[in-house]
Amino acid sequence: MTFARRFVAEGLGTAFLLAVVVGSGIMAERLAGGNVAIALLANAIATGAGLVALILMLGTISGAHFNPVVTLSEAWQNNMPMVEVGPYIVAQIIGAFAGVAAAHLMFEAPILMASQHARTGGAQWWSEFVATFGLIAVIIGCSRSRPSVTPFAVAAYITAAYWFTSSTSFANPAVTLARSATDTFAGIRPGDAPGFIAAQLLGAAAATVVFCWLYPPAPHDATVGGTVAPSDFATAQKNSPS
Repeated sequence: MTFARRFVAEGLGTAFLLAVVVGSGIMAERLAGGNVAIALLANAIATGAGLVALILMLGTISGAHFNPVVTLSEAWQNNMPMVEVGPYIVAQIIGAFAGVAAAHLMFEAPILMASQHARTGGAQWWSEFVATFGLIAVIIGCSRSRPSVTPFAVAAYITAAYWFTSSTSFANPAVTLARSATDTFAGIRPGDAPGFIAAQLLGAAAATVVFCWLYPPAPHDATVGGTVAPSDFATAQKNSPS
């Protein structure tokens, strides 16, 4: 697959992800009649459903990262060349802002608008660390053991994390930056974004270290998804010096 196709797939996928997140947030807020729980439930379900569809659609082209910390983790694991990391992240950020603009246009809102939604403090930063740790853990664990279910596992985890974290689980620096440009249900104040992004980077790094230790590397003849069969896992564990 050419790099141009992978670059476009990452941008397009991230754009659709943000269109789903922001668009469903606007629709949920308008229809929920002030009931924040109903609005969050609708937003979470739409995001999870959209995410699994996007990963299935684009995963075989670019890996369907749609997230700078996923890209950084994949590069750390030597699953992609380091020279592609920067362009992937650029595509994700551009796509994220394009997705916000697309959602706003669908609901007759200004194309981009600074959010006034406060999201800050230790509890929310810790939530973002936990949310991102879990996301990377799911990706590494599933891609190395049963890659065919990875899209569903990732979507299920994000849907759950909307509810078990106080931050509603952004777990994505590109998403965080783009959501600072929407003054809607899904937004975050621009000044609050750096704290979220720092926590996300730390969570991703910690999960990469822990889960690359828990799971053996994919065998050399593995599929693109990095399958590790139970027998491979058992052999690697037996031969491991630790």
